[in-house]
Amino acid sequence: MMKLNKAITFIFLIVYSISIKAQSTEFTSSYYDTGAIFFLLLIAAIFIAFLYYGQGEGKKSEPVKKKGSIFQLGFVRRFITGLTPVEKENDILLEHNFDGIKELDNRIPPWFNYLFYGSILFAVYYMLDYHVFESGKLQAEEYAEEMNLAQQQRDQLARSGAFISEESVTFAGDSETLQKGKELFIQHCTACHAADGGGLIGPNLTDKFWIHGGDIKNVFKVIKYGVPAKGMISWQQQLNPLQMQDVARYILSLQGTSPQNPKQPEGTPYTTHDTLKTLSVK
Repeated sequence: MMKLNKAITFIFLIVYSISIKAQSTEFTSSYYDTGAIFFLLLIAAIFIAFLYYGQGEGKKSEPVKKKGSIFQLGFVRRFITGLTPVEKENDILLEHNFDGIKELDNRIPPWFNYLFYGSILFAVYYMLDYHVFESGKLQAEEYAEEMNLAQQQRDQLARSGAFISEESVTFAGDSETLQKGKELFIQHCTACHAADGGGLIGPNLTDKFWIHGGDIKNVFKVIKYGVPAKGMISWQQQLNPLQMQDVARYILSLQGTSPQNPKQPEGTPYTTHDTLKTLSVK
């Protein structure tokens, strides 16, 4: 008995500590939390009692102790399981007999009634909260708020360039975008392509000859994945998609410029660009 008492107490403490931790982290402050914690504790107690007393019929009951902890087995038997002691089974024995099989008129277990009455009280509170005083948010309103929050998060990701890839990248010739691309190009690309794009170790970026294609998607792809066989590293770990798009746009804006010491053409001519150079970046 002492082991069962300790087990019940231990389960209560574990469930209670988990619920407190959940309240301080993931759960929002509402009566849902309190109700969920209460029902978790109640279900845990009922489950333990049911396992222990599930075969209680046919066993003599232990007298209920008047003093002591509420976790005494007699208290659990009386107020949760409601089993009838074996010595009193004759009082609830029904008259009918089926091939020697008799039936006991046991009452509904108290734990079942507790849950039933609790559900009624919860239903009344729910109706008053949501449909009378309208202090709670209905599912449609909560859904609308969640969708609005998701759209805000999506817009924020879109502004950060999270959705930009070699399939969705586009060209834009505005001065702000090209200036950002120029700063990134000077910082990361001049060692191989020269500050004016004329080429050093890497190819000339100002002529119409391209090794891997000369539209915005091809340029973005080369920046993102690199060309390891030619010594071109992948920049997707150092630059985010928005930065790689800015660099690709700036590289295309170099078309037709006159670098100081241009490298000899490499690759094949590519004349169908998304745009010609329309702006100069100082």
